Amino acid sequence: MKAIALALLVAVATAAKLPQEAAPVEEAPVEEDPVEAAPVAALTPALLPVAILRSNQVNPDEFGAHSSDFEAENGIVFQFSGSEGALGGANMIGSWSYPLEDGSIASVSFVADENGFQPQSSLLPVAPAFPHPIPQFVLDQIEFARLEDERRAQEEAAAGSANEE
Repeated sequence: MKAIALALLVAVATAAKLPQEAAPVEEAPVEEDPVEAAPVAALTPALLPVAILRSNQVNPDEFGAHSSDFEAENGIVFQFSGSEGALGGANMIGSWSYPLEDGSIASVSFVADENGFQPQSSLLPVAPAFPHPIPQFVLDQIEFARLEDERRAQEEAAAGSANEE
């Protein structure tokens, strides 16, 4: 887990420092109604370098405690801290956020420990509240299966009794 997070940060930091050239932009073919056809340049955002505002990395100490903190000029923020777990794994807590097209901020916080990765965010889908109403055809199928199990058990018991005689 530590290696993945570190690799992610290194990749983002390296990519931000690479020279980037805008790819040549092709015009979309003009259709029958030129008012409706938009050039590709109007749809493609310019690829400009993004400055890194903050990038702090604390490597694991003798107890396995480590952390990282990253913020980019475009509003992307990633931070986590962790330590060695009781069973030798890595326990981590952290969060990341980034701006959405509508100007709001998308945020995800997480805990990763012996119980797995547990993200929390308003962006994540939520299962419907339970108990929700169970359709009658499902209840009928469950009852049918129960009756079949009972019948099979009775047949096996009868066959077992016949073999003993």
